[in-house]
Amino acid sequence: MQVSTANNVKIYNLSCGKSLPDWLSDQKKRKLQKNDQDLQRRIELIQDFEMPSVSSCVRVSADRNYICATGTYKPKFRCYDVNQLSMKFERGLDAEVIKFMFLEQDYGKVLFLQDDRYIELHTQFGRHYRFRIPKFGRDLDYYKPTCNAYFVGASPEIYRFNLETGQFQAPLTTDASEILCCQFNPQHYLFSCGTKEGTVECWDPRDRTRAAVLDITKSSFLDNVDLTALPAVTSLKFRDGLTLGVGTSTGHVLLYDLRSGLPVKVKDHQYDLPIKDLAFHDPLDLVLSMDRKILKMWDRNTGKPYTSIEPESDLNSLCVVPESGLVLMANEAPKILTYYVPSLGTAPKWCAFLDTLTEELEESEHQSVYDDYKFVTRNELEALGLSQYIGSSLLRAYMHGFFMDVRLYRKFKSIAEPFSYEQFRKDQIRKKIDEQTDSQLKIVKRKLPKVNKDLAYRLQQEAEQMASGEMSKKKKMKRAGTNLLEDQRFGALFEDRDFQIDPTSEEFRLLNPVLARLDVKKKNEQSVLDQFDEVHVEEEGVEGHPSEESSSSSSSSSEDEAEEEESPAARPSKKHKPQEKKKRPPPPLSSKPKMFEVKEGEHFSSLKDKRKKQVKKTLGERAEEEAKEANWSSIGNKEFTYKLKKSYREEEKKRKMEEHKGERRKVRRSAADISKQFKSTPKFWMGQRIK
Repeated sequence: MQVSTANNVKIYNLSCGKSLPDWLSDQKKRKLQKNDQDLQRRIELIQDFEMPSVSSCVRVSADRNYICATGTYKPKFRCYDVNQLSMKFERGLDAEVIKFMFLEQDYGKVLFLQDDRYIELHTQFGRHYRFRIPKFGRDLDYYKPTCNAYFVGASPEIYRFNLETGQFQAPLTTDASEILCCQFNPQHYLFSCGTKEGTVECWDPRDRTRAAVLDITKSSFLDNVDLTALPAVTSLKFRDGLTLGVGTSTGHVLLYDLRSGLPVKVKDHQYDLPIKDLAFHDPLDLVLSMDRKILKMWDRNTGKPYTSIEPESDLNSLCVVPESGLVLMANEAPKILTYYVPSLGTAPKWCAFLDTLTEELEESEHQSVYDDYKFVTRNELEALGLSQYIGSSLLRAYMHGFFMDVRLYRKFKSIAEPFSYEQFRKDQIRKKIDEQTDSQLKIVKRKLPKVNKDLAYRLQQEAEQMASGEMSKKKKMKRAGTNLLEDQRFGALFEDRDFQIDPTSEEFRLLNPVLARLDVKKKNEQSVLDQFDEVHVEEEGVEGHPSEESSSSSSSSSEDEAEEEESPAARPSKKHKPQEKKKRPPPPLSSKPKMFEVKEGEHFSSLKDKRKKQVKKTLGERAEEEAKEANWSSIGNKEFTYKLKKSYREEEKKRKMEEHKGERRKVRRSAADISKQFKSTPKFWMGQRIK
């Protein structure tokens, strides 16, 4: 269990803790649970409360005895009995579930909305009925007085299906292009649906007429928001007969009184992400709003933040157990997140032990999954000499490698590399020597470090561009405060050889197209310098600049003339003369100009575009140049061949595509090792073996 404190509110993460791999046998799991203290201390509120890879939706039944969840992959529906704290049953589905809801107090009747336009009605024994709606669905709700199920989706129509007669009824047509969410008011059954155009349409299900339209774009919260399109309504939630919560695609939550067209309260999530779900907590008068990254709890009247929960994975659905402080969230991870907030309420009666347990728990570190196992690739196994154990119980195949016990890995690692300590010792000695030499040499000009020179050169170039004003404002904003050379936290990146970037690695090749753009300026400068040879200047000096001897002689002659003009009393004594005549230090080498000449056999090509010179030529000059390439036929006709030049954008696009294909060929993995294992079947013709 992990304990966090946000805004002085304690939050207990019940889904955090060490987990065991699914491919372990039950015997090994029991053995690990007996020996491992971390596994013994973990709290598993409900057994197997997870999905194979991703959970999409979670709900609590009206009688509060069952918790149901859907997820993928493969699409599944699981029901958990809270009185037994375990899974009651599991069902496989044909498609992924977008939303589902209970039609009764328990799991006896459940309605599913799937992503392939199918609607499924399940009972206790399994699937009872299945039908299809015309457009892809987004949300659903149930009207109990007439047994009608309402479905909204990628169309302006609200589809109605009567579950008693098993027939479609006439749909309700709205003014929107798409409808994203819908809900019935639990008191007076007013049907509300949120549209893509930023409106909330309210319909009366008794006479099938539109009662009113609420336009959220008329609110003043859009004044400080940069919009490229109208904000859509992504979630709806009724608190009572008059209060309505609206979540938008811009990350705002608006609270409306149905008697007014302006929002009572506006709350900004500050993430610019669509609001996925809303909930109300009546005892403390709080609003729970969730987007993809965070769940925020804030006061309904003042908007003051109460607390927040920000997990590591993206969130999909929210469910608050009624009259308790237990919060369930479906997310993009196998485990269904379970949080207990004691300040919201007591624990449910089926897990009342949480109240006494949370008082004694202390903060514990979050440990990663599979701490006792090490993931190794096939190449690492060959380096360790363990390739012959593939297929045995010591190695468990997983994705592109294997899992093995970390103790066994360390043992074979020490055998395969017995001199690793000596190499570590040499690196430490070299590091100390480098530190001593760096402290002795005090150089004013910053030099490139010994580790990651290319990265340091790029950072210096960017710093020079920012100082000179060559960099655009957008790039300056992105790179503001990211000077790694001056930041002490990243000092080891340019000192420790363990952080050396390997340009031959696969990860570097995948990122190379992005990094290669920073080397364009360096390559252009080098291509120009390759066409020249440096000319060493002799001591006489460059034309127009006197040498050191001439400058010293001129200065000495001027001093002698000044001494002759001075009076004898003003002349200094001979004792002080040798102290006054000190030699000036020679100017640094960097201040002397460098001369270059074109190499023999080289023709200097300017970096400017030569196309402008070709355009400036007259038609006659161009005809004379092209006449040399003309072809004369035997009859006497003259033929010219022209090739249309492509635009710069097309040529650049073609060049980038060829570079991309070349990079993919380098990274591509060969299947030669796998194909060698396949034996081709012999072929016979007329009773004789051919191949």
